[in-house]
Formats: sequence, C-alpha cells, structure tokens
Amino acid sequence: MQTEQQPQHQNQLTVQNSGSLSFSSHLSKEDEEISKSALSTFRAKEEEIERKKMEVREKVQLQLGRVEEETKRLASIREELEALADPMRKEVAVVRKKIDAVNKELKPLGHTCQKKEREYKEALEAFNEKNKEKVQLITKLMELVSESERLRMKKLEELSKNIDSLH
Repeated sequence: MQTEQQPQHQNQLTVQNSGSLSFSSHLSKEDEEISKSALSTFRAKEEEIERKKMEVREKVQLQLGRVEEETKRLASIREELEALADPMRKEVAVVRKKIDAVNKELKPLGHTCQKKEREYKEALEAFNEKNKEKVQLITKLMELVSESERLRMKKLEELSKNIDSLH
C-alpha cells in the first residue's frame, strides 16, 4: 500500500516540477472553493458592469430627451423672436445650430455604444468558450496522468515479481 502511494506522490511531484500547473487525480476542496469564488467574483463583476451599462444608457436617454425638449423650446423662442424682429436673433440661431450639432454627435455615440455592447458580448462568449476548452484539456490531462500512473504501477509490479522469481 505504501509503495503504491509513493509512486503516485512522485508522479504528482513530477507533474508539479515539470510545469507551473499541478494536478492530482481529483480537484481538492480548496481548488473547488477557489473556482467557485472566482466564478462568483466574475458573476458579480458581470452584474455590476450590466448595472452600470444600464445606468449610462438611462442617462443617455435622459440627455436625448432633454436635448429634444430644448430644441423644441428654442425653435419656439426663435419663432417669437423672428416675429418681434429681436436683435438677439443671431445669437439664438447660433445656439440652435450648436444644439443641432450636439444632436448629430449624440446619434453616432448611441450607435457606438450599441456596437461596443455587441463587441463585449462577443468577447465574453469567446472567453467562455476558451475557458470551457481549458477545463476539457485539464480533464484530459488528469485522465492521462492517472492512466500513466496506473501503467507504471503495473510495470513496477511485474518487474518486482520478476526480481522475486530470480531469488
């Protein structure tokens, strides 16, 4: 029994010394807790990002509403000024043009926001796929290490029997 544990321990050490990753045939409770904690942290950050994104979207919508209201108000004021032949007419026209320019700038910003959101979702999906692939590779590695240990133990037992039969 102790001879079985010793080669397994040596094999684990070999795997640990051969690279920066170390694996045993089963994930330890601590590794599971770390994975759960990381996943929990990741989900919390995702929720926070989603919440902030919604806040920004709401702010943009509020600003768009305000800008439209201001544009209507200024158009009304301009009409009144033209009717009065007000000397401030030029200034109002300048302000109106600035508002129109801001409106034109807001539209592409909204599109950029939507594009970035799509890019984020695509990047997140790619990240999740790679993470899934990593988990599959780790599982395969653990299977290979386990099979290698089993085959080496079998060979060691055969060699031990051969040595015993020589005496």
